[in-house]
This record gives sequence, C-alpha cells and structure tokens, in this order.
Amino acid sequence: MADIRKRGPYQWQVRVRKKGYPSQTRTFNTKAGAEAWAATTESEMARGIFVSRKEAENTTLSEAIDRYIAEVIPAKKQQRREKNRAIALQRYSLAKYSLASIQGKEIASFRDMREKGGASPNTIRLDLALISHLFSTAIKEWGMTGLINPVQQIRKPKLPQGRDRRLRHGELERIIKASESPLLGELVRFALETAMRRSELARMVWNLVDLKKRTVTLPETKNGEKRIVPLSPEAVRILERIPRRLDGEVWGMEPDSITQAFLRSVSRARAVYEKECEEKGTKLDPAFLVDLTFHDLRHEATSRLFEKGFNLMEVATITGHKTLQMLKRYTHLRAEDLAERMR
Repeated sequence: MADIRKRGPYQWQVRVRKKGYPSQTRTFNTKAGAEAWAATTESEMARGIFVSRKEAENTTLSEAIDRYIAEVIPAKKQQRREKNRAIALQRYSLAKYSLASIQGKEIASFRDMREKGGASPNTIRLDLALISHLFSTAIKEWGMTGLINPVQQIRKPKLPQGRDRRLRHGELERIIKASESPLLGELVRFALETAMRRSELARMVWNLVDLKKRTVTLPETKNGEKRIVPLSPEAVRILERIPRRLDGEVWGMEPDSITQAFLRSVSRARAVYEKECEEKGTKLDPAFLVDLTFHDLRHEATSRLFEKGFNLMEVATITGHKTLQMLKRYTHLRAEDLAERMR
C-alpha cells in the first residue's frame, strides 16, 4: 500500500510497503510524480518483477565515475587516457543525473551537444563507450540490477571514411632532415619498415628484439594479444646503428612525445619548403607536407606491404589487424601503381 505525505511546500514523500519486499521510499517535487512512481512500483511488486533501484536512484553519474576510476580503470591498458576521459565527463550536466534517471533521450542529448561543440565522431563514440561500460559494470558487478544501459538505445555517431593520406615523393626525406634528433629520423624509418603502432614502438625493449631471427616480440598489443613482428633487412640495420639505452628501452619516448616530435618535424620541413619556393620563385604545392600525422606512417607501411606482393594473411600477421574491414581502412593502393602492375 502506498503512503503519500507532503513534506514542505514543494516536496511529496511516497512509501510503498508490500509483504516480501523491503519498504521503498522516494521524494518527488509533485504529487503526480509520487503517485505515478507508487503505481509503477506496486504493479511491479504484484507481478513479481520488482527490482529495487534505490542505489541507482541515489547515485549520480559523477559519483559512479569516481567509483569507476577507482575500481575499473586500473585494470585497463590505457589507464591515464581513460582516467582523463572519465574526469572530463564529470564536467557535463549529464554527470549530475542519477543513474536511474538517465535514459536514452539524455544520452542522445549529450551526443548531440558534443557534436554541436565540435567533438569528432570517434571522440564521442569513445565517450559513449566509457559510459556504456560504466552502466554494464554497475548492472553486473555493483548490484544495480534495476538499471538499463541507455547507451545501447541510441544511434552512435557515424565514423568518417578512413584517412587515405600517403607519403608523397620527397616528403619523407624532408621530414627526416627536419627532425630534432637523428633518433627520431630512425624511428620514422623503422615505423615505415614495420607498420607498428605508435604505442608498440614506445614499448619496445631490447630484450625482446632478436636481431639474428630478425623479429621483435610485442607481449601485449592493442588487441590484447602477443605478436611477433618480422623485421626487414632495413629495419635490422636501423636497430644495429642506434645507440643502446641503459634502461633497456629501444626508443625511450612516450607515445604522445612521438606524435608531437613528428608534427614539429613536419611543420619545420614545410616552413623550409615554403622558403625555398619563395627564394626560387617556384609554385607552392598547397598539399605538400600538410595534413600528415605519425599514424599515417602505419597506413603508408601497410599499403607498401601489399605493393610488395604480400597477401592478406601475411600483411595481417605483420600489422596485427584482426579483421579485413580494419585492414582495408589502413590500405590505400595507388591507382598508378596498380596500372603499372597490370601491364
């Protein structure tokens, strides 16, 4: 039986009691809201499907994120990045809602707000993935069985087509020449020889490099699996000529440091190119040394493997791609090269 009482000028407290269930209490700003909740709760109890949402109703998304940071993120590989993403989510108004009150429409509004704010589709998808995993964890491991996962109810932002930026003639040489250190130039060359991810390069250690067998072992990759990467003769020569570090690391650079150093090299190379064009009076190519990232080297390296005649399985073994769809996103064969082979 529901007992509804007025508490103060703007609040109504409702309490539902039924044999076999713990007493349920909630406070609403309107009597209509209290009556609707009481009717729903009594109906669920009568049908034997009632599940207490008390904890989910008393826990805001921000509070749940704090617990997620403390209990879940330490087990993830990208801990710092995931923690920063989680903390950033706490700044949005969505974080003030209780978990029980967040439905698909609230998540959809959050998605639309992020889109209007200029966030990329992939960034929004990663935000939604974290929220979705938080709800799944709350349901399966935190005992909040009355919850639903609202992220599963909405449309996800559509990812753009994969980048097709490949190195143009002369760009690699200029980037290496403009590198702030010889080691960065060697790292760029090595990335093109192996198609390794930035994070994999950063974690390389000498005790997992076998120059005789021409392999480097990656104990844990982005896919969560071990991979042994074969080294080309040029990749071996690069490793043989770089100095050994006392800490056992091969490159001694963090992933973000690699990215920023590469972008600075590209920027310096572009500035030199522009100055040369001005001095010589030659026409400036607006696309030369523009819109080029370190990750594009993985695209370039993967495409080169196909151009050398490796088949799908061989390339996937080298690069670590798990699906043909992802491998296709990283492969951009030049039409003129294919035309030459057709001769």
